Amino acid sequence: MARVFANVKTKLPGPKAKELLQRRLDIVPNGVSYGIPTFVKTAKGALLEDVDGNSFIDFAGAIGTINAGHCHDTVVTALHEQVDNYIHTGFNVMMYDPYIEFAEKIANLAPGNFDKKVMFLNSGAEAVENAIKIARKFTNRQAVVSFSGGFHGRTLLAMSLTGKVRPYKYEYGPFAPEIYHAPFPYAYRRPESMSQEAYTTYLLDQLKDFFISEVDPSQVAAIIMEPIQGESGFIIPDKAFVKGVYELCKQHGILFIADEIQTGFGRTGKYFAMEHYEVEPDLITISKSMAAGLPISGVIGRKKIMDHAKSGELGGTYCGSPLGCKAGIAVLDVMEKENLNERAIEIGDKVMKKFEQLYKNYEVIGDYRGLGAMCALEFVEDRESKKPDGNITGRILKEAQNHGLIALKAGFYDNVLRLLMPLVITDEQLEEGLDILEAAIKATVNEAVQN
Repeated sequence: MARVFANVKTKLPGPKAKELLQRRLDIVPNGVSYGIPTFVKTAKGALLEDVDGNSFIDFAGAIGTINAGHCHDTVVTALHEQVDNYIHTGFNVMMYDPYIEFAEKIANLAPGNFDKKVMFLNSGAEAVENAIKIARKFTNRQAVVSFSGGFHGRTLLAMSLTGKVRPYKYEYGPFAPEIYHAPFPYAYRRPESMSQEAYTTYLLDQLKDFFISEVDPSQVAAIIMEPIQGESGFIIPDKAFVKGVYELCKQHGILFIADEIQTGFGRTGKYFAMEHYEVEPDLITISKSMAAGLPISGVIGRKKIMDHAKSGELGGTYCGSPLGCKAGIAVLDVMEKENLNERAIEIGDKVMKKFEQLYKNYEVIGDYRGLGAMCALEFVEDRESKKPDGNITGRILKEAQNHGLIALKAGFYDNVLRLLMPLVITDEQLEEGLDILEAAIKATVNEAVQN
């Protein structure tokens, strides 16, 4: 298999990376993880080069942060222009127009035929925390419902909302009060005797019973849901479930919060993944790919809800930095001019065709799934038992890294390989990356058979 873009010339880590890795181990806490034992030197589009001159195809996109690609010229130019004018004044002190322009553009793109307002923050977790604050303020209720398997961040409230214990919550309690977790659909692991329609009906009935056994709906401020669960392995609920939850919210005066931090900005083929479900959330949290790698996040919401908080109750020192706002405006320009939503669909089609072929050839693949360019493979010991195999998933990722492909592990059982390549990736880069992935699966499976 010819290498055109990926070229690993040294054993990982290479000499320079090895030295940096030792320094990292000496000074950075063990709790801060890393995916590949090397350090970036340059990045452009969907390609990375490390400090030892090894080149990689990026199927991770900084955990879904680089939909518009690394160092896109439009974004870099916008940042240079902004730095020459001012870097930070604090929007709460002296305001700046990039904040307003970016908010206006996002409000116009967000789902919902109603007046909206937008506020900016720093991180995804901070967006989630503020969405909950806003929901509680508006409803004068305290309880919040999230879902098993959901991921909403690492701060106290966001961690409390997260529906997976390891590695996010283990030994980090006590957690924030009045947080409840409802069951979330996992189509691949539904009872074999149950149709998809029956499974959805069952889960919605479970949620109704949840309001009897766990918390009264009159006390619930909001239900927060990822349109596709990211950290749990790209678990995609069916439209009927999402719409059913939405209708329950409307019935009980509960706000519906869509956590679009990983799914937003073209990843699924639309600006917001909730558009696939024909649902208009009351509040939406955003971050990751909204600014091509600049740390910025936001909350979008119905005007009457967002305006319920009084002056000074929302905000922060660095919230909505001018650099992040300018980068975000540039990203939206790139998305429109380069048709990145359409490109996500094209990428997803190519990936899923490859996955279908891999599924036929390798019994260790229990399931493959995706929406737009948000695609995943789930690995199992065997298809009959569906027993998760996180071990082989890790070995496949390492084998792929050694041949120049960077991807990510995820999954409720840590057995899912997820792809979040930049949407500006070329067909040639995509094809080569998928070939490397196939070779890594083949080599890992053959090694397991020999042993």
